[in-house]
Amino acid sequence: MNDRPAVPAVPAVPAVPAVPAEPAAPAEPAAPAGPLQPPSAADNPILLQGFAWDLAADSSHWRLLADNADLLASAGVSAIWLPPAYKGQAGARDVGYGVYDLYDLGEFDQKGTVATKYGTRDEYLAAVSALHEAGMTVLADVVLNHRMGADELEEVTAVEVDPADRTRHLSGPTPVRAWTRFTFPGRAGAHSDFTWDWHCFTGADWDESEGRAGVWLFEGKEWDEQVTAEHGNFDYLMGADVDLDEPRVVAELTRWGRWFLTTTGVDGVRLDALKHMSRDFYRDWLPQMRRATGAAVPAVGEYWSGDVAELRAYLGPDPVMSLFDTPLHFQLHRASCSGGEVDLSRLFEGTLVEQDPAHAVTFVDNHDTQPGQSLQSAVAPWFKPAAYALILLRAQGTPCVFWGDLFGTPETGDIPAVTDLPVLMQARRRLAHGPQHEAVGGPDLIAFAREGDEAHPASGVAVVISDRRAATCRVEVGARHAGGTWVCVIGGHPDALVDDEGGLELPVSDGGLSVYVPQAAAPVLAQDLHLLTTVR
Repeated sequence: MNDRPAVPAVPAVPAVPAVPAEPAAPAEPAAPAGPLQPPSAADNPILLQGFAWDLAADSSHWRLLADNADLLASAGVSAIWLPPAYKGQAGARDVGYGVYDLYDLGEFDQKGTVATKYGTRDEYLAAVSALHEAGMTVLADVVLNHRMGADELEEVTAVEVDPADRTRHLSGPTPVRAWTRFTFPGRAGAHSDFTWDWHCFTGADWDESEGRAGVWLFEGKEWDEQVTAEHGNFDYLMGADVDLDEPRVVAELTRWGRWFLTTTGVDGVRLDALKHMSRDFYRDWLPQMRRATGAAVPAVGEYWSGDVAELRAYLGPDPVMSLFDTPLHFQLHRASCSGGEVDLSRLFEGTLVEQDPAHAVTFVDNHDTQPGQSLQSAVAPWFKPAAYALILLRAQGTPCVFWGDLFGTPETGDIPAVTDLPVLMQARRRLAHGPQHEAVGGPDLIAFAREGDEAHPASGVAVVISDRRAATCRVEVGARHAGGTWVCVIGGHPDALVDDEGGLELPVSDGGLSVYVPQAAAPVLAQDLHLLTTVR
């Protein structure tokens, strides 16, 4: 396996109970307030995105996760989002978003391989089991928007539309030959005998008869109106666009969901490409999954927009899921690339974690934002420690850590591991408790602190961030710490003494991050934070 920098070994991390593989009798469980179902409000959950785009295509990732489940849990990970487990059009090279067969989890010889990029079905099930045994909640990546790699061509009457404005027709009804018939010959009817044909889709992006790309809307179909208005209507994304208004299709996707959850024993789902899908689809599908399994089935959705109003409109008054906070990601990206022109004191304005923290999953980067990908908007390396401090150590939101930031991407070398990230993860789990205080030293200097609480001995943490020059900033840490000494665990600065009013005057370097903790907490962190050399 590829050598990667490792996460730290940590004793006695509180565990998140695993959901049994065999579901309980159907019930009407309430949708979880947040995506990770922590056993208590003090648990401070951390979600890990358990992959990056350019992992080696050697079908070993499920084994790596199983072998290192305890190590990940000891690093503070309480939940993990796994990549798509089913066969994609590119076989063993497919990251999982070029969806071919949802029922093939690495079990059948299709697309030139039995295993997926990450391994076989048995290895996937073993990884889920190992992650559960280590105390982690497991989220599966669910991609229901489109299909790719069809087995047969069909002739369909269609209208070509403008890719920049899908409401504008470029032609009248014309016969096209589209890759829309999915028969799954390698699976031969196992698990499902459903055959997908052009009636199951609204459109496609290739006409074989002319050998050219475009966007075609099939005869008798309409783009769904409950999607983002980008490009006039952004229902169509790629491949063969699944028609979520077709009752036969909805019934099949519901059958698959029940089969997948009961077969794999995963706890919840990460939902892909929401802004391209009918808003009502998952509002119906998720409750059906919860009734079928008798479990909460936590869900985190990807609605890729920098406009928080769009995210809140999608969630609606009675949310059935949480959403990744893409507006905050864009704010962090801009702050890292602006040369100090972004006002740090306004960083959270217009973000989901500001307006609806209970349904906000905060993140710095992911597989789509990393260099070279379709939504490239990576946060610059110099700012990543500060960005992670902002999502991991504050009280609001549920943070998601990116695999590429924790381990780097040795396959491409374009993402270095964030060396301070293990420290921040442990500080979150052990120390980031109690009331939160804010301080602003100007547009380039901010600070915040958590007082800690009696339930977590020696807890408390203080953070100072500058995106320009070195400075000092006073932040309140609470009267309970008056006269105490706090030590710098990130930033390399001298110890600081809490004044009689419970305040700390803390230094920060040029474009830097300083993290201080109570002196009594430092030995605990020190024993936790020695790094191994590889993920085994």
